[in-house]
Amino acid sequence: MPKDAHNKAAEHHESAAKSHKMAAEHHGKGEHAKGREESAKAQTHSKTAREHSEMAHGKSQSQK
Repeated sequence: MPKDAHNKAAEHHESAAKSHKMAAEHHGKGEHAKGREESAKAQTHSKTAREHSEMAHGKSQSQK
């Protein structure tokens, strides 16, 4: 179902955004190791979000 795929993509986009914000906070405090760790998490969530977005788009196109 396209709705489920879109929701899953949205969840990963939100997780990526949270990790990006945490990385920025850590870097701002000079906690660069923690910042890099959060940046890596953000990158992973972003990659997964993109995969789910592409899947959702494909499912939406097949519903036409």
